[in-house]
Amino acid sequence: MVILMVFLRIQYLATYLEKSVIVARSEGSVREESPQLLHDTSDMLEDVLKQGGLPSQLSYSSDFHRLQELSSPISRLLSTELLEQIQAITQNMPQLVERVEQFLRRNTMRDRKGKTILCETPVDPLYPECSSKMDWMQNFWTSDPCYASYGVDGSNCSFLIYLSEVEDFCPPLAWRNYTQPKIPQKAEEHRPAAFRLDITVLLAALGKSKESLRFMGRRIRRLAPQWATAARRLEKRLVGQWRQEKRILVHMGFLTEDVFSSVVSKGGPLGEMVQWADILTALYVLGHRVEVSASFKDLQGFLGVPQRRNSCPVTGSLPFDLIYTDYHGLRQMREYMGVSLKAHQCRIRVIDTFGTEPAYNNKLYAVKNGYRSNWGHWNLDCRQYMTMFPHTPDNSFMGFVADELSKSEKLHVSKNKAKNMVVVYGKDISMWKVRGKEHLLEVLRRHMDVHATVYHQAWSATVMPPFVKNHGLLSQKDLQKLLKKAKVFVGLGFPYEGPAPLEAVANGCIFLQPKFHPPHSSLNHKFFEGKPTSREVTSQHPYMERHIGKPHVMTVNFNNSQELEATIQELLRTKVEPYLPFEYTCEGMLERVHAYIQHQDFCAPTDPLPPASFSKLWPGNPHSPFVLLSNSTRLAWEPSVPAPPSWPPLSSLQALLSQPGLSCTETCRSIAMVCEPTFFHFINSKQALSSLNVRCEMWEVEANHIFPAVSREQRRCSLQKEPLLFSCAGLSARHRRLCPCRDARHGQVALCRDCL
Repeated sequence: MVILMVFLRIQYLATYLEKSVIVARSEGSVREESPQLLHDTSDMLEDVLKQGGLPSQLSYSSDFHRLQELSSPISRLLSTELLEQIQAITQNMPQLVERVEQFLRRNTMRDRKGKTILCETPVDPLYPECSSKMDWMQNFWTSDPCYASYGVDGSNCSFLIYLSEVEDFCPPLAWRNYTQPKIPQKAEEHRPAAFRLDITVLLAALGKSKESLRFMGRRIRRLAPQWATAARRLEKRLVGQWRQEKRILVHMGFLTEDVFSSVVSKGGPLGEMVQWADILTALYVLGHRVEVSASFKDLQGFLGVPQRRNSCPVTGSLPFDLIYTDYHGLRQMREYMGVSLKAHQCRIRVIDTFGTEPAYNNKLYAVKNGYRSNWGHWNLDCRQYMTMFPHTPDNSFMGFVADELSKSEKLHVSKNKAKNMVVVYGKDISMWKVRGKEHLLEVLRRHMDVHATVYHQAWSATVMPPFVKNHGLLSQKDLQKLLKKAKVFVGLGFPYEGPAPLEAVANGCIFLQPKFHPPHSSLNHKFFEGKPTSREVTSQHPYMERHIGKPHVMTVNFNNSQELEATIQELLRTKVEPYLPFEYTCEGMLERVHAYIQHQDFCAPTDPLPPASFSKLWPGNPHSPFVLLSNSTRLAWEPSVPAPPSWPPLSSLQALLSQPGLSCTETCRSIAMVCEPTFFHFINSKQALSSLNVRCEMWEVEANHIFPAVSREQRRCSLQKEPLLFSCAGLSARHRRLCPCRDARHGQVALCRDCL
C-alpha cells in the first residue's frame, strides 16, 4: 500500500510539473512562482522517500540540485517490474476514485467552519426509529416531491437533516447548530372572556345530524338553567380577575364513525356523551370561542388539511389555543397532520375515561419495561389526560355534572321516598349477565320491590327474573322521577365507574355496590386489558366508595351472604338526604375548567433536570429551599425563599417519604392531602432528601417511574432523569418514594386552596 501511495504521489507530481512547464512556456518565460514550485516539489519528493522507508540523508545547495539528487533513490524504489504491477493495480483507479467521490458526496458535508462531517446514522435509544427511517428515505425519498422542497437530494446528509429537523425521528445534529423554529402564530388578541347564559348558539353549533348529537343537545337544554345559575355564582367569586378568551376546538373522535347513535335509544353506554355534553357547555358558558367537530370532514376543515395531502408534515399555525379530543381523535389528528402534530401537542387535552399513567405514556419506557398498551405511548404530559373521575392525580380530573336539587326539591324527595324500593343499575341486558346475580336479587327480593330500566327485547325475560318490574328504557326526565322515589340503587358489578350511581345519590338513593376481592385490574380482568393503567379497582365504583362512602354508599362482598344480609338491614334503617359533591355540580365543574384553562400551560419551556451531583442555587442562594415542619417528617417550602413560578403554587407543597410498597397517591391520601405531579420537578434533588435527614452512600439518576426514591436500606438515593416519568401512581416494595403532596379545596379535589 505504501508503494502504491508513493506511485500515486509521483504521478501527481509529474502531472503537476508538466502543467507548470506548459504554462511557463505559453507565457514565454518562467513565472515568478517557479522557484516556489521547485521548492514545493522537492518537499513532496522527499516526503515520498520517507513513506517508502528509504534513507534521505542528502546534501544539496539548491532546489534544482535537490531534485536531481532525489531522482536516484526514487528510480531505485520504482523498478520496472514493480511499476508494471502498480500500473496493473491502478488500471481501475478512475472507477475507484469515482466511487470514493460518490461516497463522499452522499455521506459527507462541510459544517459552518469548513470541517468535513461524516453523516453516519446515529444510535440513540431516545430515537429508536432513526435507522429504519433512514433506510426508508434512501429507497423512497423520490416518492413525493415534497421531500425535495425540504432540501432532500438523495444524500445521507440530507436524509439526516430532514429526519432530525423536520420529522424529529433522529436526534439533533450537533454540527448543524440547529434551533427548532417557532411556529408562526397570529397576533394574540387578548380578548376577555365573558360568561354566557344563553346556550342557543352552542346548540346550533352542535347540530342534529346524528342521534348521539341530539341526545347531547337534549341534555344541554335540560341543564341550561343550572348552568346559568352556576355561572352567576362563579362570576361573583371571580370578580376583578382577568380571564382570557381562548379559541377552542372540541373534536369528539368517538363519534366520527357514529357507532353510538344506534345504541342511544337501546340502553347503550352513554357516559361518554354525558361528559362531552357537559364539557362543551362548560367551555361555552365560560365565554370561550368553541368549534365543534364530530366527523372526519369537520376535523380536516378545522385543521386546514387538504382532502389529499402529501407525505410531508403539515406546517404553519393552527387557529386554536386548545384542542379537546379523545384517543380516537388523537389518532385521527396524527393521520391528517403527520409528525407535525408534535409541534402542537402541548395544546391538546385528551378526554380519557379510565386514565393514563406515566409508565404507559412514555413510549420508549413502556416498550422496554412491559407497559405497552392499546391506548398509551403518546409522550404527553400526563396532566393533559383528563378523566371522568379522579382516578390518579397524574391526570387532570375533568368530570361531568349531575342534577343538583334545590332545597324545596330535596324536601319533596325526602317526604316521598319509598321505604322498600330498589332500582337495579343496568339498562342494557348485557349488564345483567353477571355471575352470582341470582343470589343477590333473591336477597333483595325478600326485603324490597325490585325495579329495572332495561331496554325491551324479546329475549330479555329469559335473563331477568320474573319478579323484577322492568320499566323499559326511560328518558332522562323519567329516570330522575324513578330515582327520586327509590330507596336503593344497586350495582351488579358492571359497568365500572359510570355516571348513574352519582345521579342516584344526588336524588336521595343509597348506592349498594359489590366489593371486589381481589381487586380488578389488567392482570386479572379482561375489561382492563390493554388500558394504560395498573390501577386496581376495589369496587364497581371506587370514587363512590372512597370519596362519598357511608351512609350514601355501601360497599359489600355480595358473595358473603351474612355480610350482605346485615348491610341490607342497615340501609333499610338508614335515612339519607340527596347528596352531590361540589365538584360534580355545574359550579364545581365551571370552577375547575376555568382554573385549568387559565393556569395550565404545557407549551411553556421547563428547566432541565439537574444531575445528581449538581447543587442548585435557589433564589436567595440558600443551601436548601425546604424546611422540615416542626414535629413532623414532612417538608415545606421555606417561606423566606422566593418561590419559582408554579401552578399550583409551592405554598401548598408538603413532601414526605412513603412506606415501601406504597404509591405517592396512597401516601398523600394517608395525610388527607393529594399527590401533585407538578411539584416533582422541585423536589427531585439532593437538597430535598437531605432535608428529610436521608443519608445515602450512592446516588444515581435514572429514567424510572418510581423515582425520586430511596432504597429500603437507605444506602442508595435515586433521582429522576425523565420528567415524563414523574408518577404519583408508581410503587415499589424495595423503595420509599419521595412524594409531593398538596392541600385541596373543600369539595374540589382537583384544586388546591390557593389555586384560584
